[in-house]
Amino acid sequence: MDAGKTEWLARELDAYAHWFVAPAPSADGHFLTLTLFAEFDDTARTARDMAAVFLRGAGADAVVDDARLVVSELVGNVVNHAVPDRHLAQAGGCRRIDVTFKLWPQWLFIGVTDEDSTPPLLPAGEAFCPGLVGVLAEAVLPDSGRGLLIVQRLAAAVWWSQEARGGKTVWCRFDLDGGAESPH
Repeated sequence: MDAGKTEWLARELDAYAHWFVAPAPSADGHFLTLTLFAEFDDTARTARDMAAVFLRGAGADAVVDDARLVVSELVGNVVNHAVPDRHLAQAGGCRRIDVTFKLWPQWLFIGVTDEDSTPPLLPAGEAFCPGLVGVLAEAVLPDSGRGLLIVQRLAAAVWWSQEARGGKTVWCRFDLDGGAESPH
């Protein structure tokens, strides 16, 4: 990200008191890490808004809406479900959430890191029989996991990794420019 875009991003983000932005300069891509805290009322909104600011500033307008929804779901999961590992928990402390964006010409990777090492429950397939939706819609919708199902439907790939210090990162990949090339 050039100096002008970095300054613009800093001005856009100035209104938020509970985040930290670390853009990484690179000729090949655009990178950003936001640090947020789960206990603030506007954490998910802040993450969504910053995703849009970053992606629009990097010229990735086509993926903004889907990326905002994915970020909102992943951050919401941390806010609602993550319990920090014992060695990371601080009495009276806030739960840290890092949101990472790695944008290359062909791909956007989004990672949401929390302090809970418990694996996410990624849906393995269809959560319900489509034929029953009209008859028993309330009975066939799962009680949990709908957010990760949305993420799986919007992104080209979803996975998670353990963090060396504890906690985990849930990653997703969007293929840009029609996904003409594979990341492998």
